[in-house]
Amino acid sequence: MSRALHSLLAGAALIAAIPAVAEPIAIIHAKAWTMQSAAPIGDATIVVDKGKVVSVQAGGAVPAGATVIDAAGQNVTPGVMNAATQVGLVEVSSADDTRDAAATGGTLGASFDVSAALNGNSALVDVARSDGMSRALIYPGASENVPFSGEAATIRLREGADILDRERVALFAVIGGNAWRKAAASRAAQWGILRAALDEARVPGTPSSDQAILNRRDIVAVRQVLAGTIPLAIMTNRESDVRAAIKLAGDYHIRVVIVGGAEAWRAADALAAAHIAVVLDPDANLPNTFDQLGTRQDNAVILAHAGVTIAFGRVGGALQENYNAGLAVREGAGIAVSNGLPYGEALKAITVNPMAIWRPGLAAGAIAAGQDADLVVWDGDPLEPSTNAVAMLIEGRQVSLDNRQAALARRYLGAASTQP
Repeated sequence: MSRALHSLLAGAALIAAIPAVAEPIAIIHAKAWTMQSAAPIGDATIVVDKGKVVSVQAGGAVPAGATVIDAAGQNVTPGVMNAATQVGLVEVSSADDTRDAAATGGTLGASFDVSAALNGNSALVDVARSDGMSRALIYPGASENVPFSGEAATIRLREGADILDRERVALFAVIGGNAWRKAAASRAAQWGILRAALDEARVPGTPSSDQAILNRRDIVAVRQVLAGTIPLAIMTNRESDVRAAIKLAGDYHIRVVIVGGAEAWRAADALAAAHIAVVLDPDANLPNTFDQLGTRQDNAVILAHAGVTIAFGRVGGALQENYNAGLAVREGAGIAVSNGLPYGEALKAITVNPMAIWRPGLAAGAIAAGQDADLVVWDGDPLEPSTNAVAMLIEGRQVSLDNRQAALARRYLGAASTQP
């Protein structure tokens, strides 16, 4: 029997022993990475009740009547969050009817809301959950309607079809050599149109000219950025564009997040001074475009050392953004550690930091009293791709770690074992 299948069956046994709603729950003998300090708490007892963490302490008492999960000294972390993925928006990249990430035609721009297409029944959601992922930001792909690609949403990978957490949490724009090739080939034009759109949204009322960049629906979305309600996420990579984004944030007094940022390390000090977070792929080591010629695998290390808040997303390329969103982001964090990022900082980049970037103020992403109880028990180092989740809580409830791939493996491994 494979190690992965053995761990899955162990997790299934735990699930069978625990009611769907078990309150309170105590995870005992845990090596608890709370995200509150650089080191874990050994032999920790984590008490969960009514969807929240009640307490976490070494050798803590188990409340009367609590259901107990024995971590047996293994790592326990908050649920993993992928800071930029398209899970639930793309099922099979080669099948048009399963790709819902981008508005490639029509009049939708800033007002394109990806959450309307979210498929909680996607088989890829189950795969991501089984890899310890409890949350994610899902973002819109580049559109033909300049300058914005649409509004992103956060999801929570609870069981069932209803996995939407919060719609319209960020407005995305794309700047770079491959963006808007038909409408604005020069990036100077791209930045000009983006600034003109922001200026247009500043004016009270609705556009009165047929030449307006924004329609009535788009105005509402852009004004959320100007009001500071949501950030403007700029997907860009070249250093000059990163610095242009920093200037834009200062000129308009808006919150900007860089997504991609292959050459962000070259502007690390300026990003830190401007309090601009970067969502990046720590696995990237080769350029895919001329905008990424400065790609280097210690990008995350340089940014974190300068004081930039970093999170990991879009990890492993277009395929793994959907098909292995949980595994890829964990492996990417491990690669960042191998390049010099402290272990605790890598864990933060896939737990508390994404929440701080996309859902600031929400008590989630850590293991501490009052925090949301999204927790994972691992059978090894969570940043190693060979490690498996063996038990998981989302919203304080035990969830299944089964998925279609594992079911197929059980079926055909079982069939193979009966062959002469």
